[in-house]
Amino acid sequence: MATDTLKSTPGASGASGGLRRLLLDNGALTALIILVIAMSALSGDFLTTDNLLNIGVQAAVTAILAFGVTFVIVSAGIDLSVGSVAALSATVLAWSATSEGVPVWIAVILAIATGIACGLVNGVLISYGKLPPFIATLAMLSVGRGLSLVISQGSPIAFPESVSHLGDTLGGWLPVPVLVMIVMGLITALILGRTYIGRSMYAIGGNEEAARLSGLRVKKQKLVIYALSGLFAAAAGIVLASRLSSAQPQAAQGYELDAIAAVVIGGASLAGGTGKASGTLIGALILAVLRNGLNLLSVSAFWQQVVIGVVIALAVLLDTVRRKAGATPVTAGAGGSSGLKGPQAIKYGLAVVLVAAIVGGLSLFNNGSSSSNPKVGLSLSTLNNPFFVQIKEGAQAEAKKLGADLTVTDAQNDASQQANQLQNFTSEGVDSIIVNPVDSDAAGPSVRSANKADIPVVGVDRGVNKAETAALVASDNVEGGKLGAKALAEKLGGKGKIVILQGLAGTSASRERGAGFAEGLKAYPGIDVVAKQPADFDRTKGLDVMTNLLQAHPDVQGVFAENDEMALGAVKALGSKAGKSVQVIGFDGTPDGLKAVKEGTMYASVAQQPKELGRIAVENALRAADDKEVDKTVKVPVKVVTAKNVDEFTG
Repeated sequence: MATDTLKSTPGASGASGGLRRLLLDNGALTALIILVIAMSALSGDFLTTDNLLNIGVQAAVTAILAFGVTFVIVSAGIDLSVGSVAALSATVLAWSATSEGVPVWIAVILAIATGIACGLVNGVLISYGKLPPFIATLAMLSVGRGLSLVISQGSPIAFPESVSHLGDTLGGWLPVPVLVMIVMGLITALILGRTYIGRSMYAIGGNEEAARLSGLRVKKQKLVIYALSGLFAAAAGIVLASRLSSAQPQAAQGYELDAIAAVVIGGASLAGGTGKASGTLIGALILAVLRNGLNLLSVSAFWQQVVIGVVIALAVLLDTVRRKAGATPVTAGAGGSSGLKGPQAIKYGLAVVLVAAIVGGLSLFNNGSSSSNPKVGLSLSTLNNPFFVQIKEGAQAEAKKLGADLTVTDAQNDASQQANQLQNFTSEGVDSIIVNPVDSDAAGPSVRSANKADIPVVGVDRGVNKAETAALVASDNVEGGKLGAKALAEKLGGKGKIVILQGLAGTSASRERGAGFAEGLKAYPGIDVVAKQPADFDRTKGLDVMTNLLQAHPDVQGVFAENDEMALGAVKALGSKAGKSVQVIGFDGTPDGLKAVKEGTMYASVAQQPKELGRIAVENALRAADDKEVDKTVKVPVKVVTAKNVDEFTG
């Protein structure tokens, strides 16, 4: 797969003109080379075999999705549904093969058929329903995600063992996801450059009306184009679920934006008519190198989003610059003198050798210097929640006290992103790892990799399944749910109507707190749960969901929210009713939650002392790194905090 090339207009000559053409015509490849050199200079852990393979694995899912999106963008369309279609396809495979007992090979066919069917629906809505691609695929994004949650009931489903091998390695070192990515890339290049449908994509993207007048059956071609996008999304979903050993209903959220970004960074134009498989692969690798390198450099996940946004903007700017410079894109299969001639090939060869020498030298230089302090990696499920922010603060304070270097990453409630972060910690060779899993099953494969590297792992707040952890530092979410049920029921005198605001579907915290609350309510038959709705641990969603529930249940007397953020949203929706005619109980004991308890708008919060969780987790991680004995389970007590004892609670 060759990179995109451009035929420049006459006028640019000489050494400066040649350099200008080289930089403009191979912008994505030039950017990738510069990034590799920069990351090698900044981190001695970057240019290792294990880490480079990690980058390949981390790029695989985005690249496969992006290959499918390339077909759509080349034809001047857009597909926002690929992330949801990937999750739905993986869920269909896991559900049919496990819950329904369908043979695995048939389940795989069903998953692929699901992706194709979603793509065909998009194509029908766009071609025959005359919907704009943005609207049609946005609708499918919602439908696909909803169906995934319906089928899975909001919980991850274990993936069939035979299919999970797609997430393994060949010979103990070559990752299968990388091989799948290469195969899908070759198929993409073949379709774009050597088939009738590929040439049709460029024709439609260049000028749809001209393509129709020249005899192309544009509507039917678009059906095939979007079906291909759905097929590639299904393949990406299967590879992603294989890596995590489970189908996550919330998997691949936001991946459609990464896929589109990879295509654009790789040189394709959103206006259509240009784009190649090689450029898309380079775009996906750039995103993976950025995330990997920024993780190794301990850059905040929030700043990572800023950096990636800037890179996307620069990619589009480069496209604009080269268009103004008069360069004409060469599509796949086009003729011309885009191939490398003898002298030009020699120059490229020398450039590659020079870059390799520089990178190698930088790698040797960095490997020679390292900090003497013990290194600990902490991967949190999210930092968009005060509870986990407090865990981070407690961990940072303890690490500073004990003289350890602590790197904190934010998985943003994405199990795949967390798997990448844990792999980065492992390849970096940290002394120990602390993980607060997005999902206990999905974290298993990455923690097993750390086990093989003899890096001790400590779980915090949530455990890790099917992997060895030196210790689990946690509160008892189930017991906390029971305490919340008892406190609310007794406050209501053992009878009344209540609603439950659930957390993020698929997370162990939501499941455990909900299960404990349900168990605790069994002792109070007079309590009637009139509604249960997810609000994703988010204050704004808690406000919106509670506002809606009040329309159907204006006489509700109590609210149990599975975290303080949703409880505070419910308090806002209830207005003057909060703390008077309606009692609200939250979970976590965050500063804002405790303030509301003190003010009387919240009746209580089941407090977990998150700073203590972080402190104890670091203490145990360093003990495990020094081969000292640690307890397998360290329980941090939970307590119900009301206005009576809120002043005594230190958090």
